Amino acid sequence: MIHTDRPIDRSAQETLPTVREVISLDAVVQGVPEVLVGDEALDARVRWLHVSDSAGVARLLDGGELLLSTGSSWPADPADLRRFIGELVEAGLSGLILELGTHYRYVPAVVVEAARNGGLALIILHREMKFVTLTEAVHGRIIAGQTDALRARDEVRERFTALVLRGSPADFIVHQLAQTLGAPVILENRGHEVVAAEVPLALEEELFTEWELRSRSAHRRSEQRRERGAAPGPEDWLIVPVEARGIRWGTLIALPGPDHPAGRTAVLEQGAIALAVGRLADGESDEWGRIGRRRLVDGLLAGRFAGVGGAAARLEAAGLPLRGATLYGIVVSGAAVPAERADAAARALRGRAVAGSAPDGVAAPATAILLSVPADTVFDDTAAVAFAESLVEPGGDADRATVSVGRAAEGLDAALTSLHDAVDLARGRRRRSGKGPHLRRAENRPLVQLVTALRDDHRVLEHGERMLAPLIVHDLTRTGDLLDVLEAMLAHPGNRTAAASASHLSRSVFYQRIALIEQLLGVDLDDGETQTALHLALMVRRSAGR
Repeated sequence: MIHTDRPIDRSAQETLPTVREVISLDAVVQGVPEVLVGDEALDARVRWLHVSDSAGVARLLDGGELLLSTGSSWPADPADLRRFIGELVEAGLSGLILELGTHYRYVPAVVVEAARNGGLALIILHREMKFVTLTEAVHGRIIAGQTDALRARDEVRERFTALVLRGSPADFIVHQLAQTLGAPVILENRGHEVVAAEVPLALEEELFTEWELRSRSAHRRSEQRRERGAAPGPEDWLIVPVEARGIRWGTLIALPGPDHPAGRTAVLEQGAIALAVGRLADGESDEWGRIGRRRLVDGLLAGRFAGVGGAAARLEAAGLPLRGATLYGIVVSGAAVPAERADAAARALRGRAVAGSAPDGVAAPATAILLSVPADTVFDDTAAVAFAESLVEPGGDADRATVSVGRAAEGLDAALTSLHDAVDLARGRRRRSGKGPHLRRAENRPLVQLVTALRDDHRVLEHGERMLAPLIVHDLTRTGDLLDVLEAMLAHPGNRTAAASASHLSRSVFYQRIALIEQLLGVDLDDGETQTALHLALMVRRSAGR
């Protein structure tokens, strides 16, 4: 461990050999080394090999040296010897190699005790060696490592500079960092909310549960190491700020992983530079948050998560409260929704929201949203419409917007059902009347709830396909519109005039289509049971994104 006020370049330090690696060199092995004080002390980095027998050598050290000595001029008094070892520790010595035989036949107990108390690696050589041979070997290893590091840093710098020039988004830069380091990488904002993460799905629950507390604790430990001038250990999180022009936007965190020739800190710093440049280019827009939140919602709808526990932890780490909150799946269709407005609208309800892309089967423009509000928040029809209105840009066409709201939910399992409720509602035919967004709620559509509950039952899917097969074949072979006409008719039961208008056909053509549908299916479309069965079959088909 290094105890010194001397500034240390962490990225350069990581490319230096450890005491453990130095004593494994062939030249050192020839001296028959024996470790008397080791364990974590052997992981200290060696900046240089210093040869001296002087009792005043501590004042000549800058920190990070490995001292090679015979001990011939060391103090004889035990108290002075203890003080001497303490001075070496305070000077930031990485380790002490003592050759036996020339002066000492055995190592004084006080030396071993003082080294152990100070966390200083202590190694003895049982065979006499030419110190010049050891010096050449160790310095050769250090210089070779630094040369390799410079070459590797050039390669890393070129790679991430290319990402900046291509305008790569934050999540892709984080992905590239994880690939380069061979370890999980997380980008968080200043509030310790996860913006982007490249983490194995199986680790999400363990890593992101209580993320803010874990992150703050890791930051404190990192700051303490920095104040001591100590390098991160093998099990420490590597933390690098993302900042430019005096503005700090967030932090990059790399979890423990293998060494990199360029130094893990140097790689992470290059990623931080790329992110900072991209952030400057984004201006006032929250491009980081937009991409991160979109990936979360899209992943939920596509089922790209290993388990509900991991997905829930990831959402909470991104700032979406789940525990003690009421959740709603929402799809706004027919009007563009700027992603940054979703969370702003949610905050007006004392909640948070994450917005995704247009779900499969819902015509763009459309946005899927997972809304979290406090349990005591009233989210009735009026609040839902007001929420939708606040999502649309001023001057936007709010009259064309349809807001589909799933059932109120507690926990992520139920929230996923609510989100699928909203998607199924949004896939239905649009019916517009009046001003302002048109509201659809799953609570008012029991058939939608049934379809959502049975969406993964292959028997329901197969039944719907069989029932509609003649119409599907007709439309495919003749580029027809019978499925659309049937959907319009079922959306306006008992009102064929409104159904004809919704299908954008003249009444005479509409009635011809209805007659053809009845002929192909062999059914009476005025029969209530038949209408229900066909409506269910159509909804199942739309739910499957067809």
